[in-house]
Amino acid sequence: MKEFDYRRALDVSGALALLDADPDARFLGGGTNLVDLMKAGVERPARLVDVRELPLAGVESTADGGLRIGATATNSDLAAHPDVRRRYPALAQAVLAGASGQLRNMATVGGNLLQRTRCGYFADVTKPCNKRVPGSGCPAVGGEHRNHAVLGASEHCVAVHPSDMGVALTAFDAVVSYETADGPGELPIADLYLPVGDTPHRETALPPGALITGVTLPPAPTAANSRYRKVRERASYAFAIGSIAAALDVRDGVVRDARLAFGAVASRPWRARAAERVLTGAPADAGTFAAAADAELAAAKPLPHNGYKVTLMRNLVVAVLTELAEEATR
Repeated sequence: MKEFDYRRALDVSGALALLDADPDARFLGGGTNLVDLMKAGVERPARLVDVRELPLAGVESTADGGLRIGATATNSDLAAHPDVRRRYPALAQAVLAGASGQLRNMATVGGNLLQRTRCGYFADVTKPCNKRVPGSGCPAVGGEHRNHAVLGASEHCVAVHPSDMGVALTAFDAVVSYETADGPGELPIADLYLPVGDTPHRETALPPGALITGVTLPPAPTAANSRYRKVRERASYAFAIGSIAAALDVRDGVVRDARLAFGAVASRPWRARAAERVLTGAPADAGTFAAAADAELAAAKPLPHNGYKVTLMRNLVVAVLTELAEEATR
């Protein structure tokens, strides 16, 4: 591991100043992703600015009935918060599915959103990778890609985003707040992650030097009837091969509102807008749910060894929506 300087920030302005003083500095939250990448030589910061002591760990209701989550709140605290479990259960489920208890105790909300892909080629500095070294190629396209993207990928990168939390936040239209030396800003989470295109190394729309300070969930009554379902290759702690965050409002057998987002199928949490359009105003039955899944997955472009994900996600959509519809009518 490259030798690095370590500084602990006690306020936001101090953290920004410490980062601005060194172009090779990085913010450090729980370190559950960054430190691993430093050990592998993928990340080589000259300075780490520890932001865990910043006063950004709260989870509180907003005046309009939404929820404000501080960036340094741990995943464990977020998942256990009674307002999260009652009003946005899919978010609590996603966090609990995302890691072991030890990791959840360390990992922060801001860091979770900025974690990087678990693609084996990205993590191996002896291999080319456009995300790590722009222009070097994407060996996953013709190599090992069983767990890689089927939606929104390009010939330059087929890696998937690993966050479970981000999938639920995407389904609920979360807004990410940040601070820079020039002042505060906000980004809808749908705009936070950039399309892969031909620049996979540019992962987010955050300005240079930005520090995520929190996430706001707007009021969403539909979210109270929501679920996160994750499929993985083993029952213990593992990254998803496919996941879904879904919320459903059913009245008199008709879908009045639906929220869907997919995980582990694209370079970013994938909001299933086409599926939502099919669902809204349609009968809450298996035929509608299958049609919604097919509408979203029509854009899928699987590689030779990951076509199973299309079938997996179709079945996942139908199963989870059926469960939610049954619960809504009890």
